[in-house]
Amino acid sequence: MSEASGETVIIKKYANRRLYNTKSSSYITLDHLAKMTREGVDFKVLDAKTGTDITHSILTQIIMEEESGGGEQMLPVNFLRQLIAMYGNSMQSLVPHYLEASMDNFRSNQTKLREAFEASLGANPLAKLAQQNFAMFKAAASAFVPGLGDEKTDAKEGGREDEIAALRAQMAAMQEKLDKLGK
Repeated sequence: MSEASGETVIIKKYANRRLYNTKSSSYITLDHLAKMTREGVDFKVLDAKTGTDITHSILTQIIMEEESGGGEQMLPVNFLRQLIAMYGNSMQSLVPHYLEASMDNFRSNQTKLREAFEASLGANPLAKLAQQNFAMFKAAASAFVPGLGDEKTDAKEGGREDEIAALRAQMAAMQEKLDKLGK
C-alpha cells in the first residue's frame, strides 16, 4: 500500500466487524492496519454507522493481538500492572504525554545507535578483519564443497548482500543485548 503520502487515510468499521479502506476502496484486516502503522501511514478508523472515531480502540486491539499472538511479548507484566494502576490516579492525565515522549526518545536513540554502529563498522579494523576472514573461509569452503563457489564470483552484489545480512545479524544481536540490559 503506497498510502504514506502524508494525508490521513479514513478506515470505516462496519457492524459486521469488517474494515474498509476508503482510499484504496478495499476491505482490509487488522494485520493491514498494523502494517500501515509500521510504514508510518496516518489513518483514522471511524464507526461506519455513527461516524465516531474508534482509532484508539482499534490500535489497542492490534496491540492485544500482537501480545497474544504466540510470539515474543513486548509489554512486561509489571509494566501492565503499573499502567492499570495509573487509571483513576490523579496523574492519569500526564501518563499519555510521558509515554509518548518516552517512546519518541527511545526511537530517536535507537536510530542514533544504529547509525553510530553502521558508521563504526566502516572504520573498525576488526570489522574489516572479520570480513576478510569470512571471505577466506568462503574461498576455502568452496574448495571442499563442489558448486559452492560457482555463484557470481565477480558480482559485488552477492558480496554486498552477504555483508548486509551479516551486519543485520550483528545489529539484531546488539539490539537483543540492549533489550536485555534495558530490563
